[in-house]
Amino acid sequence: MQGNLIIKSWIMTLFGFLVLLLIAAICGSIGQSLAGYDLGGCFVSIVVGFIGAYIGLWIAGHFGLPEIFAINIQGKSFPIVWAVIGSALFTLIMALLRRAFTGTRY
Repeated sequence: MQGNLIIKSWIMTLFGFLVLLLIAAICGSIGQSLAGYDLGGCFVSIVVGFIGAYIGLWIAGHFGLPEIFAINIQGKSFPIVWAVIGSALFTLIMALLRRAFTGTRY
């Protein structure tokens, strides 16, 4: 019976998943705009948004900072502010790496 309860806690509806992807895309796009560098299109913005959320939460946890403006989507929390900050940092790092390896600007 307890195994069934665990499975139900991880299930997200299609609509909830699409909303989560949309929020990640917006956060990734804002982070790329703040960094002044574009890594790619919509799919890349979604990936950058999720990576930025992980980087931002890691930084916040490392320095003991609170989760600021988190949106709860079907029990899953997505930190908006930390996702934008993490996305900007990730974009800056990728831009510096691309410039170091290619020697030119994008």
